[in-house]
Amino acid sequence: MSAYAGTPRGLDHAVSYAPQNAAKPSPGRASKSPSRRAGGTTAPGTRKRRRRDPLWARLLVVIGATLMMISGVTVVGVKGLVGAATSNVTQQNLIGAANTERQHVSIKGAKTILLVGLDGQGGMMRSDSNILLHIPASHDRAYLVSLPRDSYVRIPAYDNGKVPYGGGQNKLNSAFAYGSRGLTGDKALAHGFELLSLTIKDLTGITPDAGAIIDFHGFKQVVQVLGKVCMYVDEDTTSIHIGHTADGKRAAPYKINPDGTLHHKIPGVTANFYAKGNHCFTPSQALDFVRQRDLLANNDFDYGRQRHQQQLIKAVLKQVVNDGLSSPMKLPGLLSAVGKTMTVDGGGISLEDWAFAMRGINPDDMITIKTNNGKFNSQSVPGVGSAEILSETSMQLLQAVKDDTVDNFVLAHPDWVATS
Repeated sequence: MSAYAGTPRGLDHAVSYAPQNAAKPSPGRASKSPSRRAGGTTAPGTRKRRRRDPLWARLLVVIGATLMMISGVTVVGVKGLVGAATSNVTQQNLIGAANTERQHVSIKGAKTILLVGLDGQGGMMRSDSNILLHIPASHDRAYLVSLPRDSYVRIPAYDNGKVPYGGGQNKLNSAFAYGSRGLTGDKALAHGFELLSLTIKDLTGITPDAGAIIDFHGFKQVVQVLGKVCMYVDEDTTSIHIGHTADGKRAAPYKINPDGTLHHKIPGVTANFYAKGNHCFTPSQALDFVRQRDLLANNDFDYGRQRHQQQLIKAVLKQVVNDGLSSPMKLPGLLSAVGKTMTVDGGGISLEDWAFAMRGINPDDMITIKTNNGKFNSQSVPGVGSAEILSETSMQLLQAVKDDTVDNFVLAHPDWVATS
């Protein structure tokens, strides 16, 4: 029986997919996807631009690639702010052999960035979240396409100089683990990311133009600078990590197995509960909420967790743009905190060039698309366990990313767009 018949079980606990039970876009919303169309007839790239405030800088952090954009009144001011933003970012060659054309690259045209969140549970460094951030040639919006970390894929043979891997079929998140085996620090990150990039390239034909490793714990620091983050919770969520005793002391409400799965409830501890509705989270609450997958009201498990992570990302970005930049006291700490949430490979393009190229993208222009339409498509594989099989339509979506025709895919499959 599939491990997803009940509580999902994978190689480790923090699986991230698209939503299973997200509501379909309303007619009004659907008519605007993917580029704010009126009646679905306006061609991509021709939508009316929002009016920008010429007296103040604007910031957009496109997750993972530190695509920070700041446009102001003077060139000197712009360069200073962009320099301050990008100076806090750790830069490293992550993509490696997956992208060998780094010397003569250009920021022009469509771009696809591989964003990876890591999970170090059990001594193995596996990729928790695998997101393709696709930016059309118009550079006026962005699409987030999540690859299920339990996707059953072919991982190519790879020699990291320490523990060679002979290649084989396994879950997608194992690619990072095999690439980083026996290594530590920057070498582990570089080789793990490289093998994951090669695996995705083999699966999809997509060569990442840039890449980034995301630290969700780092977002806690961003929220601390902002003071809070406000977002809509779309389903009742019970925490398995944080709770309190009768006298108000913080305590773990559940015993957790080494693989991250639930063992049993701890008597006398009340778990944190996030009811459906609008919330303004403290930093610790925000991080706790987006870690949950086991006790979600809709029983959407990993799909729900992925959706909540993406919603937090957009909520933080929106608050950075709307609130963070209005405070000169917050700005330096905000830029520093944002920069420290990621390790970036610009793919041969400077972060400043990425920043200015992305200046037309707002958080609301980031459109999330549900792989497998947010529905479990599990198969039991001997020696691997329960794995996700990408559907034919999901492969068409990935081909659309490769061909820069995601607009057309969304028009043909509007229910695959996740609502926030």
